[in-house]
Order: sequence, then structure tokens, then C-alpha cells
Amino acid sequence: MSSVVSSIDEPAPRVAAKSERRVAWLREPLFHFVLIGAVLFGVDSLIAGQEENPLLIELDSSTDAEIQRVFSASRGREPNAEELQALRQVWLDNEVLYREGLALGLDKGDKAIRERVIFKALSMVDANTKRPPYDEQVLRAWFEKNRSRYDTPARFSFQEAVLSGDATEAAVRAFVSALNSGTPPDAEAGLRVFNDRPHSNIVQSYGAEFAAALEASPPGEWRAIQDKKGWRAMRLESTLAAQPADFEQLRGVVLQDWTDAEMAAQRSASVRALAQKYTIKIDGVEQK
Repeated sequence: MSSVVSSIDEPAPRVAAKSERRVAWLREPLFHFVLIGAVLFGVDSLIAGQEENPLLIELDSSTDAEIQRVFSASRGREPNAEELQALRQVWLDNEVLYREGLALGLDKGDKAIRERVIFKALSMVDANTKRPPYDEQVLRAWFEKNRSRYDTPARFSFQEAVLSGDATEAAVRAFVSALNSGTPPDAEAGLRVFNDRPHSNIVQSYGAEFAAALEASPPGEWRAIQDKKGWRAMRLESTLAAQPADFEQLRGVVLQDWTDAEMAAQRSASVRALAQKYTIKIDGVEQK
């Protein structure tokens, strides 16, 4: 086997500390007010035709396609159904804020700068938000509900021997058998090393069935495992057990996260209330 080694030892996801919080992008507190709808989607020309009716907001197929294109370009894959729904909501929320900003005259001096108008309208929404009262029970309940943010997940270190030629099931199984016997065949192969990868990362890269098979493998033994693209020669090296987070140690972090989530919920509710006076259509279908 070739001596070429590719180290894929990336930093582990941030967990269980204020400087190491891991928050899924769909749950980020200000996600619904990120200016991707204004800055990235280039919607000025797309909404120009709606100006005749200021109370009509329409997300048409061309805008929807642009939303998906921008997501794919930035993340290297198509958005799933949940992500697409959230992206559409971001665009609609930003459009509501933009219309409200125009109605309040917040475009003075900034008429051509759409994102500034949205920020001005959002600042007015923010002025009416405040942190609700809380106690220890509230924080602990929120902590338990969102434990996945704070617990350190189990981590897996593993290797992949990459065949440069035939990678059919038969070829990979024969290669694995030779590796386990200590006499690798005369074939060019590279070794890729992965350290401390959480289950979610393996699933994202290879698929759930592959992750389950790899994680159940005896450490130190090469196995032929099929993923969503084909067969691979894999060897599990070691496993680090999951570590539950300690609420007392993270109380300050939990309080800040809970506050962010509550404030974001208030912002969303305020924008949804503003949206009630608009007729909203997605690809020609009126939304109820």
C-alpha cells in the first residue's frame, strides 16, 4: 500500500463551553433576520413588478430558484425540505421588513440600499422586545430540551484505505481481506485518517447505514463498508464515549442561549404580525 497519508484531522465541533457552543444553522437566534434575502438573492429586480400593489408579496419560481442556487453554492448541496422552507421564510420576513421600512419612510437617503432599510425596520421591532422573566426551573427545562447543543457526543477515529483502481464490492472485499492478513496486494492505495469525528459528521459524509456499520466494527479490523457512493475499505481505530454536559458549569451559557432564543421568537412573532396585512403568494399560490 502506498505510503501517502492524507490527514483529515479537523477540529472537533464546538461543544459544552461558551467559546465552544455548537448551534445548528437553522436554530441560530438571528437566523430569520439574516440578510441573505436582501444581500445574496439580488431581489430588487424580481420585486419591481410588485410595486403596483404594495400589499402583495410574491415569492415566484425565479426567486425560489435563486434561493436554492445561493444555498447550493455556499453549502455544496441542495437544501432539504426543512431548509428550503426556512430559507423561504427568511426571504418573506425580510420582504415584510423592507415594505414596512418603506412605509415608515426609513429609506430616506438609503433608497437604493435594501439591506439598510431592513435593518432600520428590524431595529424598530427590536425596540419592543425584552427578555421575559425566568427562574432556575425555566433554565433547567430549556437545558434538558436542548441537551444536544451542550453534550459532547461520542467520537470516532478511523481510517480509509483508498484503492486507485477497481473499487467494486469484490475488489474492496479482497483488498480488505489482504489488509487484515498483513499482506496487502501490490496495488496503489492511499491512507486517509479521520480523528475524533462525531456520529453526525459521519452520517453527513457517508450516510446513516455506513455510520452504523463503521461504529459497530471491531477496532483495528478492516471492513468493506458500502456508503451512498460505493464500497470503501475502512478500519475503526478508537471510540470516545459521549459526555453529558453539566448544567451548573454551563449556566451562564444556557442563560445567554435561552435569552437569544426568546428574543428571536419575539422578533419572529412581531414580523409575522406585520405580515398579516399582506397578501403573500409563493409561486402563484396564496398562503393562508
